[in-house]
Amino acid sequence: MANPTLSAIMWGLALLVSALAILSFARGLTHMWRTVSAGTPDPGRLSPVGKRAWGVISAALTHREFKGRPWIKAAHWLVMVSFPILFFTLVTGYAQLRVQTFTLPLLGHFAPWEWLTEVFAWGGLAGIILLMIVRQRAGRGTAAEAALSNDDPDGAAAAADPEGTPPSSQATPHPRDSSPRGLASRFLGSTRWQALFVEWVILIVCACVVALRGLEYALFSVTPGLEAHATALHFPLTAWLGALFAAAASSSAASLTNAIVLVSAVKVITSMTWLTVVGIQTGMGVAWHRFVAILNLYTRRNADGTKSLGPADHMLIDGKPVTSEDDFDDVPEDTVLGVGTIDDFSWKARLDLYSCTECGRCQELCPAWNTQKPLSPKLLIMGLRDHMESASNVQIVEQEEGHQKLGDGEVLLDKGVPASPHSFDLVSALSLSGATGPEGVSAVTAPLVPEVVSEEVLWDCTNCGACVEQCPVDIEHIDHILDLRRHQVLMEGAFPRELGRAFRGMESKANPYNQPARKRMEWAKKLDFDIPVVGEDIEDASEVDYLFWVGCAGAYDDTAKKTSAAVAELLHTAGVSFAVLGSGESCTGDPARRAGNEALFQMLAAQAIDTLTEAKPQKIVVSCAHCFNTIAGEYPELGGSFDVVHHTQLLNRLVRDGLLTPVAPTSAASTGADSTDEAGAQPADSALSVGAPLKVTYHDACFLGRHNRVYEPPRELVGSLPNVELVEMPRNRDRAMCCGAGGAHAWFEETRGTRIADARIVEAASTGADVVATACPFCSQMLGSASGTSAGFVSADADQGGANTNAATASPGGKLPEVRDVAVMLLESVKRGQ
Repeated sequence: MANPTLSAIMWGLALLVSALAILSFARGLTHMWRTVSAGTPDPGRLSPVGKRAWGVISAALTHREFKGRPWIKAAHWLVMVSFPILFFTLVTGYAQLRVQTFTLPLLGHFAPWEWLTEVFAWGGLAGIILLMIVRQRAGRGTAAEAALSNDDPDGAAAAADPEGTPPSSQATPHPRDSSPRGLASRFLGSTRWQALFVEWVILIVCACVVALRGLEYALFSVTPGLEAHATALHFPLTAWLGALFAAAASSSAASLTNAIVLVSAVKVITSMTWLTVVGIQTGMGVAWHRFVAILNLYTRRNADGTKSLGPADHMLIDGKPVTSEDDFDDVPEDTVLGVGTIDDFSWKARLDLYSCTECGRCQELCPAWNTQKPLSPKLLIMGLRDHMESASNVQIVEQEEGHQKLGDGEVLLDKGVPASPHSFDLVSALSLSGATGPEGVSAVTAPLVPEVVSEEVLWDCTNCGACVEQCPVDIEHIDHILDLRRHQVLMEGAFPRELGRAFRGMESKANPYNQPARKRMEWAKKLDFDIPVVGEDIEDASEVDYLFWVGCAGAYDDTAKKTSAAVAELLHTAGVSFAVLGSGESCTGDPARRAGNEALFQMLAAQAIDTLTEAKPQKIVVSCAHCFNTIAGEYPELGGSFDVVHHTQLLNRLVRDGLLTPVAPTSAASTGADSTDEAGAQPADSALSVGAPLKVTYHDACFLGRHNRVYEPPRELVGSLPNVELVEMPRNRDRAMCCGAGGAHAWFEETRGTRIADARIVEAASTGADVVATACPFCSQMLGSASGTSAGFVSADADQGGANTNAATASPGGKLPEVRDVAVMLLESVKRGQ
């Protein structure tokens, strides 16, 4: 037996700390429950139970939400699984403070359980050490990195870090560049002390479990009646350690039992200290996510466990989804549309805020943050969370004080309300980046825009979905941003000035280009065959294989017109019958919805659904990724279910079936061949000499790739072209960078930092590609107009003698690649055989 005094003291201390921990944790749970349940209704989040429960279990066991970084994924999995398994060792630890030879009934000497315990004790220890190394190597970010989006980058960075390198002298790539060449830290703004606290707790607990197993082996080996258990069968991974302990203690049972008491006490007190701290720090997502993430994954938007991508989430009015423009009729005057204050957030949105682990995966791939803009999805969620926490605490105090309103800035430390809602790390990142003022977000309930989220942060988002795709706990960043935009547009009438023209065009002429409907067929005028128009040449689209939805860009944008003509000519060549709606086509409403104008979207969607329903198409083919996403993903919940394919999917199928045959060049390039036909195809053999493959890199359109998981058909299509070498950009598929057009950004200009399209075209140039293949007219528009200059690119003609040493690496010759839709490239190849 251990020293009785030592045992009694450690036992009493453990009970005292445990009592305080349980009270603290219960207080924290109560506070979080009250805060979440105060949110507005969000129907459909709890059923079906079976499918949702299985989704949580499979996501936890497979860790499929962790994208990339397989070693980090494995390390986190080991740490996560060790938490519930090693909980039983905590129970044992309490008992061992009194009886050092105690083991759990039934499980204590059950060999498989002992193996499992030791595997995950060592695994958890190895995993947390790896994660600590990763965090240490990634660093916490720099003032220069944060200040890149500030109005005065050098001044802001110098004030925060006088000894640091100013942003203006940073070499290319800039500090926020998260490409493989970049230097960015995804932990910028994350609360460092909380992460270190959690990591050290896990390290100490796992180390204590390993040490206790070794001490148990040593004690059993010198205790009569227990020698049979001191074998490698029961201590497979710690018998060697136990032998060392036994030798060090000279096989003294007293020394070994005292050691067990001390190590058990350290384990119990460390665990209970953790429980106490997280109970006090309810905004400590790096700790709470191990509980809250389970609920968040269960209640995610899609019951099948897929990411909250593709269709935008429905807008709620008084807890009911908006599915028709009629839902806006007779709305009471006091009804709040969208989210204006934290009180308007649904309970699920509040749960999202609590779930953030501050891992920074979203920040790392955000195209806005990567191009020196103040929007970081992580900082946005953290700022909203801290505001919610502070506002909730203030509301509690107000209720206790007889509903007396308290102003922002009042110090309520004696009431348990911190002077600042933020940690130092977060408030520094927010203020340096220009996302908030120097004090961070408002500490009391206030309009979220601009008191918590600046207007620039709100409108920087392109809805690309990288944040949602990367988030391991399935936070729905885009949905929250859209709700904020909806309030600004529908309630405040506040939006970027350039959007006004697009809104007026969609309202009056059913397209954001503000062009008349009679011009919708101009793209087809030079084709040498007629395209039937539904309602004019044929009664309805059931008479043909496909209805070709051209889209507004395909009808009015000069570059996109060539894609429309190429698609039509390829379908005609393949013998596929198709028709168009002509002047009867209208905007799907995507720009309106993504800009927050839900009322306008519902009007346009109803019009388009009525038109399509009347047209009776067998299948619809679209060449615009945004139209594809809207018709295939968003219309079904509005009553319009159609069979939709993207043009790359259909064309790829036609090539596989032998209905379209790409042909390789047969002669040297023509030096003067600069003409193109109406579909944008160059004359045969004008592209490249035989034997010199054309290097092509494919740009994943966000609303085709990440939002709808269409990655391979466009690549297979490019790969089917003879004499073409497909090269990938560093960021591709689900990690691809946006072109900058989504979220209605095609209709207003970026005002700060590098143009997103410039950053992407320079990344494409770094592969040495001759051509960037696209599959969306807006990608073609944005990348085609990109000069690369704001991203540091200097062309061979402009760079006299290479004076700009920081210019981004480009393709041979210092030229940006040509931007072409895959349909145009395919048509050029097919025409060689005609």
